[in-house]
Amino acid sequence: MKKFIEGIPKAELHLHIEGTFEPELMFRIAKRNDIKLNYKNIKDLKKAYNFANLQEFLDIYYMGCNVLLHEVDFYDLTWAYLLKAKEQNILHTEIMFDPQTHTERGISFDTVINGIHRALTQAETKLGVTSKLIMSILRHLPEQAAFVTLEQAAPFKEWIDVIGLDSSEIGHPPSKFKRVFQKAKEEGYLIVAHAGEEGPPDYVTEALEVLHVNRIDHGNRSLEDNDVVSDLIERKMALTICPLSNLKLKVVSDLKVHPLKEMLLKGLFVTINSDDPAYFGGYLNENYIEIQKALNLSKQDIVQIATNSFKASFLNEIEKNAMLLKLKEFTDV
Repeated sequence: MKKFIEGIPKAELHLHIEGTFEPELMFRIAKRNDIKLNYKNIKDLKKAYNFANLQEFLDIYYMGCNVLLHEVDFYDLTWAYLLKAKEQNILHTEIMFDPQTHTERGISFDTVINGIHRALTQAETKLGVTSKLIMSILRHLPEQAAFVTLEQAAPFKEWIDVIGLDSSEIGHPPSKFKRVFQKAKEEGYLIVAHAGEEGPPDYVTEALEVLHVNRIDHGNRSLEDNDVVSDLIERKMALTICPLSNLKLKVVSDLKVHPLKEMLLKGLFVTINSDDPAYFGGYLNENYIEIQKALNLSKQDIVQIATNSFKASFLNEIEKNAMLLKLKEFTDV
């Protein structure tokens, strides 16, 4: 089964590029930029990757981002992930980036996006990995800050496909950003939002009814409310589930009690993703492999989830069908 998972063509739809910052690359860029980290070496930094909750992870995540100063830093970060995506038979990836994490510390928006975009463009021509770019709004910041970021994105609208919502969920419901996402929708962006990871099922409902999302990121706690489950099924709304992230952040105590199998059985439109793989102990294949073992998923389940990943992507129908054909060719062998 491991070999089958490693070989199957797939898409990744929930990936924070800042969350792919491996310690080795972090130390290398820190040295290049003459920045001293709070950790003596790579081993010490890796020890710090034991989080009790989402906030503890975010604290170290933002520390890592502080070494990213120049366009080449963002290029190197993105390119490193794309090489990994190619290795893992990811044909298409939809990458989130958090511009506010960088603009809040004085890095210009164009520095961030130029580096990321250059790597994404190069990956399509050199690696055959296609992509979409998701600009995420940090929900712990004020609404006005989100409007500023939306304005900063305007000159790069052709490069940004989707506006998302991430960061600390508790106390920051999707409705806090109703007006921001209304404006984003009017400007032609697709919409996604983190909801129902640590936050309650009500946050999923708000994402659906207030933000009018095209996809839900996480959504684990939807199962706590049958009405929410029914609504998601009726809308054919995709959920981007991140098993190792859920385990690392204590959303679940053990992968054996992860809700993914129950979600599949109920008919929810689920996908598997890696979220912040450098911090959570595994990229996309590792997430597939570990959740398969924990829940005894069948080959049919794996094929269904891989199929869902392409169908839930923001590719056009011709592009989706081309990738689904590659998936069929693999499974028919």
